[in-house]
Amino acid sequence: MGAAKPAVEFRDIDIAYGKFVAVRDFSLSIRKGSFVTLLGPSGCGKTTILRSIAGLVDISGGQIMIDGRRVDDVPIYRRNIGLVFQSYALFPHKTVFDNVAFGLKYRNVPKPEIARKVGQALDMVRLPGSEKKLPSQLSGGQQQRIALARAIVFEPQVLLLDEPLSALDANMREEMRVEIKKIQKATGITAIFVTHDQEEALSMSDRIVVMNAGSVEQIGTPEEVYERPATAFVADFLGKANMLAGTVSRSDSTTAVALAAGQTVDVMSPRPLAPGSKVTVVVRPQKLSVGAAASGNRLSGRVVSTSYLGGSAIYEIDIGGKTSVRANAPINGRVAREGEAIEVGFDPGGCVLLDESGQRIS
Repeated sequence: MGAAKPAVEFRDIDIAYGKFVAVRDFSLSIRKGSFVTLLGPSGCGKTTILRSIAGLVDISGGQIMIDGRRVDDVPIYRRNIGLVFQSYALFPHKTVFDNVAFGLKYRNVPKPEIARKVGQALDMVRLPGSEKKLPSQLSGGQQQRIALARAIVFEPQVLLLDEPLSALDANMREEMRVEIKKIQKATGITAIFVTHDQEEALSMSDRIVVMNAGSVEQIGTPEEVYERPATAFVADFLGKANMLAGTVSRSDSTTAVALAAGQTVDVMSPRPLAPGSKVTVVVRPQKLSVGAAASGNRLSGRVVSTSYLGGSAIYEIDIGGKTSVRANAPINGRVAREGEAIEVGFDPGGCVLLDESGQRIS
């Protein structure tokens, strides 16, 4: 038996608006039933990619495949795509029933079957009995659930979600994250999610595609892109890592890096590096231990600011040479205050090394 066909495949996609290239050489294979997130800052091309598979944007080059069938030259209405927008895009004058049933009526599904499927979809989004209400009678979270029900009711091959949670408040966003993921797993539908919110991407995705300026920076599981960023952009965008510039002074069983801040640290390198090589040591804020708990590489510094979060605190610590690090550490005893001398530490294996061009050393 050969390998199963990908649910969705982008092959060397280019998208241009006149002379402006919005997406360049984008390739991605998505397995059936998975939840993939396109993550990146505004203008990076993630929504353009999403709209291209829906048929709302024409590609300039390459191919888009759904279940082994090329669709970039297929009309929108024949692509069998479910789409959830940021703005809900519900018909304000239609009832919940008619909003959810819209795609089924368009496909000439018999009335009894429409009623059954609409009821099933409303049960799934936990809004049974709301058929006769108008969108204006629903909260923002409820409207987003109706938009989701409308997108899944006709059992599309692919569900596209374009920043669907950005209009909701923080509590509702968190609740809807759980609901969307639960529904996606229950239906087994292939989902492509667009967001600029790293927390959404990390908590919901099977794989994350980090994009920058129309190109892919890294593709991997949430753990891979967070723990092993492939580039300086990924390290900074996803989690705001500490980026400590330095020069290799020794490289054998461990690599010694003399930091521009004036202190030296030992780190694990995947291969020996030539002394004098310019590198950047990438350390996540959660990897830094603080005060009495500091261990491994110890850096002396002074607290610039403290943000108390209950069970933990975020510290900005000046370690010299106009360099500061950010630590997100559990509170052990008391919270360090502004101006206080302090030590921070990190394990030699708890970091990633980037070369002079900003690429991960492997």
